[in-house]
Amino acid sequence: MPVSDQKLYLLDYGAGNVRSLLNAVEKLGHRIEYIKTVEDFAKADKIIFPGVGAFGYAMRALNNSGFAEPLKAYIASGRPLMGICVGMQVLFEGSDESPAEPGLGIFEGRVELFDKKLKSVPHMGWNAAQVVHQENVLATAVPEIGEDSRYYFVHSYAVPYTGTGAQRGIVHSATRYVDQAVVSSVWSRNVFATQFHPEKSGPAGLALLRSFIEHDLVRPQSSAGELRMPGDIESALTVRVIACLDVRANDQGDLVVTKGDQYDVRESADKGGDVRNLGKPVDLAKRYYDEGADEIAFLNITSFRNLPFRDTPMLEVLRQASRSIFVPLTIGGGVRDSVDPDGEHVWPAVQVAGEYFRSGADKVSIGSDAVYAAEGYWQRKAEGLEPLDGSTAIEQIAERYGRQAVVISVDPRRVYVNSPEDASGHHVIRTAFPGPNGEQYCWYQCTVKGGREGRDTDVRQLVTACEALGAGEILLNCMDKDGTNSGYDIELISDTKTAVSIPVIASSGAGRPEHFSEAVEKTAVEAVLAAGIFHRREVPIVAVKKHMQEQGISIRSAEDGV
Repeated sequence: MPVSDQKLYLLDYGAGNVRSLLNAVEKLGHRIEYIKTVEDFAKADKIIFPGVGAFGYAMRALNNSGFAEPLKAYIASGRPLMGICVGMQVLFEGSDESPAEPGLGIFEGRVELFDKKLKSVPHMGWNAAQVVHQENVLATAVPEIGEDSRYYFVHSYAVPYTGTGAQRGIVHSATRYVDQAVVSSVWSRNVFATQFHPEKSGPAGLALLRSFIEHDLVRPQSSAGELRMPGDIESALTVRVIACLDVRANDQGDLVVTKGDQYDVRESADKGGDVRNLGKPVDLAKRYYDEGADEIAFLNITSFRNLPFRDTPMLEVLRQASRSIFVPLTIGGGVRDSVDPDGEHVWPAVQVAGEYFRSGADKVSIGSDAVYAAEGYWQRKAEGLEPLDGSTAIEQIAERYGRQAVVISVDPRRVYVNSPEDASGHHVIRTAFPGPNGEQYCWYQCTVKGGREGRDTDVRQLVTACEALGAGEILLNCMDKDGTNSGYDIELISDTKTAVSIPVIASSGAGRPEHFSEAVEKTAVEAVLAAGIFHRREVPIVAVKKHMQEQGISIRSAEDGV
């Protein structure tokens, strides 16, 4: 059948960001329709089944919509299916994430939680998908796909790779995350599915999507054979380089990217005192994608409380950006319970996050409300109550969309003390950089409201509470370092890394390429972020990656989109 005549459908159960997949298909010159009813399964020539979030939520949604059995019948008919992330996991028999919820049972095996002893969880970032068969049938059919490509993974649960038994007939590729080899794609007859996100994997991911849409990828049964053993799968995880855009309205009402020095975004009085304007959000984000940014973060630092939430400009920024940017997008600011100006429409935080996801975001960043949530967590614990009561935005968003969708943005500042006893019970470090009066110790005070208000909560209290509540990543800023170009706060990053088992992003203070490699080498941080030096082209992303590669740090290479 000519590609132009085939009917391509998308199976969406409310998983979150499917807009990026729609945009990727359109970018490749194809049209895709939603499956809305059971009858649509009979109309489909090919189906793409993306999934984000919890296994149990996905299966309940499929069963409640009446789609589970029609999906199994569609697969049995021999027509092609491509599953993505949770869309791959539910093809197995079940998951430790939701033990009581059976999977579709298309393949033997269960999905298990990563072992957290030696690594951060979720597995988040760009990694290789290494073909486990002697002959790479897919690469032969589609030359654009190579084993050197890197794809974007974000998951806490995976199917362990054994290379034996039933896996011999279904596993196409495996991926190593530190000490564990897991299944990263399956290919059995008409079913091809990936643990990674092709729609978020830049040019390499787009090539993979194109191969499913434009080629007949039904795998012959005769291609099953001996597989590589788990010990043969090499680790190829890269350090992420993230471009951050602080977005706000200027005095003329235009939405601009700005950057402050220690959170002050206005020019000096002798320059007019206007909000610094470093460009338009979507244009800059597209530039960073073209330059090889591994992720892009939009941090909304303007309150749009005079607008109904659906009219919030950041929703349109995400819609526009996701049309041409195929790496993960994070949105921060305003992820809280809110009420429209008419006082009638109430938006719970989980619905706010849902709108951001449907507009193109992959993750939401929570700042001030995370501090309040952590304070409530410790208060309940002190009172002998259950600290996880499901009331916080962190818990609700993680429950529906998965912990990998929740980023905690931390805005701390140093408080110097002469001794640990002077810190009122807060976690203290001995610093190599004494305070103004020669103090040898400090603790990191969390702030809210854009750094304008300090709280009686330290960074360790915040990040450990938020991890327990369900957060999947820490974006670690530092007010003392912001805009200084003097390097990241290595002491803060190192101390935070020891406190949590989720990934940490180093932010604030980078001024030259050596600062990025220093943070990685001294703290083993999973990602490094910068803003102003990228905006002003003082240090290009390409220069950062080139330097890191020269230092022996694994990065996503030019062939994958730099």
